[in-house]
Amino acid sequence: MEIDGLDYNTQRDKLKLMAYGRDIQQMVERCTALPTKEERQKCAAAIIEVMKRVVPSQMDNKERIPALWYHLALMSDFKLDIDYPVDIIHEDKMAIKPGKMDYTNKAGMGVRHYGRLLAAIFDKLKAMPPSKERDVLAEKTATQMFRSLTAWGMGTADKEKVVSDMARFTDGVIQFDPNSLFLEHLTKGIISQDSAYHVRGQVEYMKRKKRKKK
Repeated sequence: MEIDGLDYNTQRDKLKLMAYGRDIQQMVERCTALPTKEERQKCAAAIIEVMKRVVPSQMDNKERIPALWYHLALMSDFKLDIDYPVDIIHEDKMAIKPGKMDYTNKAGMGVRHYGRLLAAIFDKLKAMPPSKERDVLAEKTATQMFRSLTAWGMGTADKEKVVSDMARFTDGVIQFDPNSLFLEHLTKGIISQDSAYHVRGQVEYMKRKKRKKK
């Protein structure tokens, strides 16, 4: 049903930015239609002051001023011809998608569960000559690999996997005997910690449940 004199939002043009409301949108449209650039410039400055008052917490925030001018341009469909005090990115430039970013370390992409640092250690082990220092570093690396497998593998890890990955990522330079590695004790602390978190979560759940009953 249509009644003369009544203006419904459903019959109006869609707002560009709903946060500022229709009154400011109409101000921008009238400002855009002003005949001289000087008039438009003064009108635009006045509209910015009104836009500040729409969000009072932002009135004294100088970092928000560029955003207000950009919103003004957006509400005018970038048709408002004035001297903007900030750089305005046009709508057609905004539609351009940024280029694809390359991974900083493509060589380490296959060992995400071990991390970039361990990938760097693998490279170091490959370059080191046989020595006691290399053996110690290899053992410490194997320990960390086992911990990473346990953490990211829901508590499942085995020495064979560590030995296989170590040989693979060092190009066969480091060859471990699975029987010479003692890593199982490392899972005890992790498993007990997980159990503690589980118990703590159950206790908190029961406390919340009691509070709701009260």
